[in-house]
Amino acid sequence: MATSTASSPNSLLFHQSSSRKSSSLAIPSSLRLSKPSSLSLRRISCTAVTTPLSVSSSSASTGRVFNFAAGPAILPESVILEAQAELFNYQGSGMSIMEMSHRSKEFDYVIKKAESDLRSLLSISDDYSVLFLQGGATTQFAAVPLNLCASPDSTADFIVTGSWGDKAFKEAQKFCKPNLIWSGKAEKYTKIPSFDSLQQSPDARYLHICANETIHGVEFKDYPTPANKDTILVADMSSNFCSKPVDVSRFGVIYAGAQKNVGPSGVTIVIVRKDLIGNAQPITPVMLDYKTHADTLSLYNTPPCFAIYICGLVFADLLKKGGLAEVEKINAKKAGLLYDTIDASGGYYVCPVEKSVRSLMNVPFTLRQSELEKTFIAEASKEDMVQLKGHRSVGGMRASIYNAMPLAGVEKLVAFMKDFQARNP
Repeated sequence: MATSTASSPNSLLFHQSSSRKSSSLAIPSSLRLSKPSSLSLRRISCTAVTTPLSVSSSSASTGRVFNFAAGPAILPESVILEAQAELFNYQGSGMSIMEMSHRSKEFDYVIKKAESDLRSLLSISDDYSVLFLQGGATTQFAAVPLNLCASPDSTADFIVTGSWGDKAFKEAQKFCKPNLIWSGKAEKYTKIPSFDSLQQSPDARYLHICANETIHGVEFKDYPTPANKDTILVADMSSNFCSKPVDVSRFGVIYAGAQKNVGPSGVTIVIVRKDLIGNAQPITPVMLDYKTHADTLSLYNTPPCFAIYICGLVFADLLKKGGLAEVEKINAKKAGLLYDTIDASGGYYVCPVEKSVRSLMNVPFTLRQSELEKTFIAEASKEDMVQLKGHRSVGGMRASIYNAMPLAGVEKLVAFMKDFQARNP
């Protein structure tokens, strides 16, 4: 169908350029910061500051776009600008953070500050180790069974609500006996089961979930409780990590690739209960053994220093914005605006996910006239809204609206959607 040039009431909005705009917690002794003399004190506080969550937006004058990519994804502009200012000569050290030894006092401060701020954000107790690793969440698909299962004959339960949960289940088959207690594949991964209906294995070592499926846009709003008190709840939280408060004490292991919500690609964060460390299977490679990294404070070998540094800036930024409860409020507002627009379109736009489990982070949708989807994506890109193409395995569109996506970006997208529908009925 030819694209009409007729205007609609929403045309003006999306063509306009956007203008730029705690908790008290005992810190483990290993994280007590000894600040090098060359470093400024301006980011030393780990206490959440209850200031209003500000909204910034991209500006045509800077050449920035609204980036709806699923990952690597948008980062806070303030973080990028701070990193830019410090890139050439970090805190008067005479070096870039990218040039420093990971054994230096400067980087020791960076990694300890990042961990301390993350502990403040999620109220992580000293019962847990926080590890900054490499290999992405995909590597944890193997590391989890290797560390938690005593032998390849151990059982683990899996609830599979999307492609990433399915990949984790398949990888676990190499290192334990995983039991698929529920899969949403037959319904194209559009729902999450009632926990009461699950038939869990009485001897399962752990129960694995993917808290938010990036591809299919399905998110757990609550978490299952293992039937056996000795069964450990494990979650891949890659695409909703630090998007809302989480009761870490309910989990034995939480892992997340940082490149969605808290940093660039290259670092994987693992939060693991300390009593679960040190029992890895004999075949476990040294780099997949949690004990290796817990014992060396994530410095067994050269870590992804720059990525950890950026994560630290993001954690500090989230604390300045009032913490994760405040962040969740703005995320819900953004998601609600987009889902309401889809649902009010009369079927022109369709989100297939059951409403009760729709993701606040990743919003998949299709057009009733699928032949217009390429046109939609191309026209949106011309309006500085990029990376809206859906995952290659499902097609359609997907808007990833992580923490750093400003409300203005979602407002511009929904205005464009309404205008596109008016021009292409």
